[in-house]
Amino acid sequence: MGKLIDGEWHGDGAVAPTNDKGEFERADSGFRDWLTADGGPGPDGQRGFKAEPGRYRLYVSLACPWAHRTLVARALKGLDDMLPVIVVGPVMGEHGWSFTEAFGGTGEPLYGLNHLHQLYTRARAGVSGKVTVPVLWDTVEQTIVSNESADILRMLSNAFDDCGAAPGDFYPAELRTEIEAVNDRVYPGLNNGVYRAGFAVKQAAYDKAVRQVFETLDWLEERLSGREWLVGEQLTEADIRAFTTLVRFDPVYHGHFKCNWRRLIDYPHLSDFARRIAELPGVAATIDLDQIKTHYYRSHPDINPSGIVPVGPAQGRIGKADARTIGG
Repeated sequence: MGKLIDGEWHGDGAVAPTNDKGEFERADSGFRDWLTADGGPGPDGQRGFKAEPGRYRLYVSLACPWAHRTLVARALKGLDDMLPVIVVGPVMGEHGWSFTEAFGGTGEPLYGLNHLHQLYTRARAGVSGKVTVPVLWDTVEQTIVSNESADILRMLSNAFDDCGAAPGDFYPAELRTEIEAVNDRVYPGLNNGVYRAGFAVKQAAYDKAVRQVFETLDWLEERLSGREWLVGEQLTEADIRAFTTLVRFDPVYHGHFKCNWRRLIDYPHLSDFARRIAELPGVAATIDLDQIKTHYYRSHPDINPSGIVPVGPAQGRIGKADARTIGG
């Protein structure tokens, strides 16, 4: 739905980029620095930013599963006061994500911006690429630390621990190899797999993607048949990464993205798993089904030209039905 080219916004009508096989291709994140407890370099030598309460802002969409990862981590780590949130509106228009106050958006209180792409060009003049959420913004250096959800999720696991964050390590050293193995299966097959199915423009591309989605769901269901968590005996980032896709499956991906071979509620272990995470302190309040459905059904005119948002599902809702917004 548009991108920045040399600092200028270019809108277009395409739902998502596809290759000559009709397959959806996701763009890489453009900002990959790291938030650390002491401001030292990140794990791969990235530039480090020191974690300080109140210094950073987390720009999110309540509809986006990638941003939702970071909101779950923020809730579980008790970072509501340390890391304020700014919420874009759920509908993506010709200028991409906007700072409307309609549909539950917060507006943009720092600089009075209208669109998220303006924050990107504020961080880096002449920037090119997709404009995505989440965004971890440094109010001191006036720049984007990261717009990669997997990295931000991992940062929030421990960056604020010395500042009084709640206990909990989502990426413990002794489980990292297994966590990475699960992530490597779940990301292409499920997290990105539902998009590959939904945005496919050729039958063969769709068939390939949707088959992998349900192969992954079947694998997860079997893996959870005798355990509570995907890795070890504690919640890890692997669980959070799976959860934010699962919570959207029946309301959105089953119908809108044509992943309709089975529903999440047809998987008893996966359904219990998703509900177990939703019942953890603070997590239900990060789930906003109204914004989720509004975003998908009104932001993809190539898929749903009428823009009608379906009323269901009546069954299989994960989390509290009255959870609407998050604090921050």
